Amino acid sequence: MSDVRSCGADGPVSPYALALREALQAKGMKKIAQFADGALTMDLAASMGSLWALIRRGKKGGLAHRLVYAPGGFTDVKAETRSATSMRISIKSALGDHGVKLSSGGDALEFLRATVTFKPARSALIPFQPRDLYPLDASDDPLGAAGTVEAVQRGLNSGLVYFRVEEPAFGNVLYFQNFTSLNGYYLATETTPESSVGGVWPELGHLLPIPDLDSPSLADAAVTNEVTLSDAILVFRHEAPPHERESARQFLQMLGVAYKQLDLPHSEYRNWVERSERTLRDLDEAPEATIRHYGRRYVHPYTAAEYPDIMVQMSLIAAIHSWGKWRGEPHPLETELKAGLDKFYDPELRTLRRYLPNVGDDKDADAVDSWYLYHPMLNLGLLALDGDEPARDLLLKSIDYGIKAAHHFDYRWPVQYKITDFAIITEVAEVDGRGQTDVGGIYAWVMLQAFELTDDKRFLDEARAAIDAAMGLRFNINYQANLTAWGAAACMRLWRITNEKVYLEQSYVYLGSFFHNCEIWESEIGLARHYSNFLGVTCLQDAPYMAIYECFDSFTAFERYLDDSGPDLEPAARMLIAEYCKYALDRAWYYYPDALPAEALAQKQRESNGHIDPTLSFPLEDLYADGQPAGQVGQEIYGAGAALIFATRAFHSVEGAPFLLFCDHFVRSMERTGDRSLSVTLDGGETCFARVSLVRAKRRKLTKSSISTAGGDGVRAHHASDDRVDFRVPANGRFILTWD
Repeated sequence: MSDVRSCGADGPVSPYALALREALQAKGMKKIAQFADGALTMDLAASMGSLWALIRRGKKGGLAHRLVYAPGGFTDVKAETRSATSMRISIKSALGDHGVKLSSGGDALEFLRATVTFKPARSALIPFQPRDLYPLDASDDPLGAAGTVEAVQRGLNSGLVYFRVEEPAFGNVLYFQNFTSLNGYYLATETTPESSVGGVWPELGHLLPIPDLDSPSLADAAVTNEVTLSDAILVFRHEAPPHERESARQFLQMLGVAYKQLDLPHSEYRNWVERSERTLRDLDEAPEATIRHYGRRYVHPYTAAEYPDIMVQMSLIAAIHSWGKWRGEPHPLETELKAGLDKFYDPELRTLRRYLPNVGDDKDADAVDSWYLYHPMLNLGLLALDGDEPARDLLLKSIDYGIKAAHHFDYRWPVQYKITDFAIITEVAEVDGRGQTDVGGIYAWVMLQAFELTDDKRFLDEARAAIDAAMGLRFNINYQANLTAWGAAACMRLWRITNEKVYLEQSYVYLGSFFHNCEIWESEIGLARHYSNFLGVTCLQDAPYMAIYECFDSFTAFERYLDDSGPDLEPAARMLIAEYCKYALDRAWYYYPDALPAEALAQKQRESNGHIDPTLSFPLEDLYADGQPAGQVGQEIYGAGAALIFATRAFHSVEGAPFLLFCDHFVRSMERTGDRSLSVTLDGGETCFARVSLVRAKRRKLTKSSISTAGGDGVRAHHASDDRVDFRVPANGRFILTWD
């Protein structure tokens, strides 16, 4: 189902919208206070058990944001102005006590944050709370405004609705509900925030989840202590051009403003080097990891389960190759696993097949998911660009079939088809009636790799055609998160090659869709209290879980995106990408079963997906924001490259130094400025911070060290031990490291 909906006042409305209209038209609201921010005025007014923030921009309409809903009315309302841009309000009603904290601000973009707490007068079941946001026309009529809803919350992703009010021309609005603040409510009421932000025009915003009233344990879902009912951040943009590229850029800008208002979770240092060493040992030694066919060694997709396939082999080979480059010598497994790749090549079709020729009858040997055809080519391209001639040959003798498929489907791929004749097996996903909408992005990246290898312009033309074909999908471009990330990277690379700004702008469409599907909140629901989900992205557009493969493959794509970016990149896009990658380095640790308590692990896995063995350093596929047991899908051997990718990007060798330099942001440059000094430039958000750690090298002893900013300000270490020293530095800019 498309998020984009043009809306007016012709549809059905609820009594709540009609009651708001009546109160506004009859001047039946009691004004409590007023404050202004920029071109916006904000009136606080009460009417019939509701406290409203009425946000207006002159005669260009506005919004009515319900802060408190207490059927039966208020017995007392007190407002306390703290400053020109902040206010506290206390409300008493028969239900109990409400507290409202308001703050506004913003330099380039105005915002309003409204946090509402509730302390019940007695143990209480929270009543139904209507949605809390209504667009208004120039006459304060919620039924008179018209506009377009671009994006709403999907599943347990961020609680947002992004829309524009066109008549009157109020502009773009991002409503963001900070679910992290509402954990106490979810725990008390045994609810989750799934799909709780959205609505039907003119009733938008947050629909507070309420307990199942037919539940026999309803008494256990009562609220007894103070909880937060809403923590809404509204961001405003005066202009709202309708075309998708500018709309996506503004979405990223506005999401960046909301992000900066959040209390961000703490991230931990993770020893991905040690995890990588364990992973490589288990890949080599564990009988559950590999199997032999045709005298060659292949990797199982899951623990002792599933047939080897080409995507799995190439994913692991590429990660092991990166590890070898980082260590300065190839790992023996790379050569051993490469030796069996030729068996996946079909000389008649002139393409790579998903399975080996001897795959069992329980598999359709001719079936292929659209993205599965191209992802192995991407990793072949990575090897080829590093000088691997066999990889180059295999890529170039397979790529024409990939182009043939793209032409057959007119760059609009189905979910699954027959590799022999392109007969469609599954055309669209049932949930939204769309195919694999972002395959064009990874296809374009593969074509750009081939262009770099050969300088053949037809590959560049193919990349452009694929990206051009996806224009117009707006926030519906995401099918699978990592493919969307590679699409953004392909757009950025196309901009660098062609100097056509439309591709830089189109990269924002991919990024907007990616971050629309992120969980920008930290869950404490159920078993989720044992791991982090902050800034995790659900693997598919309709998936209920985050997955490790999409996590680290997106991380890799974003590294390439930032490599090709420059000062023209929208700062909010840079910040959100850097923050995603920062938290991925921390959050991904919890996919490993030995990092979770036994109670958090699923007892049964999906049929044919093996079992969980916590002694093996292979990650689980799935973690859930709603606290379901982790690993229901299985333990991914094909995702085992995650540790190697994270280690080789986050840890940096410094010749002669007694440490490895760890940084949770991408290092843009590193220059040795003296025998024991280093100048390091990072590529993060302007107002964000990065963790830098000096990790003791094996058989070495840490010496005294110091870090200062480019301006000469010293940075104090916030952790120091015999094995590691941690610093917190600005994420965007340069710092100087010295050691004895």
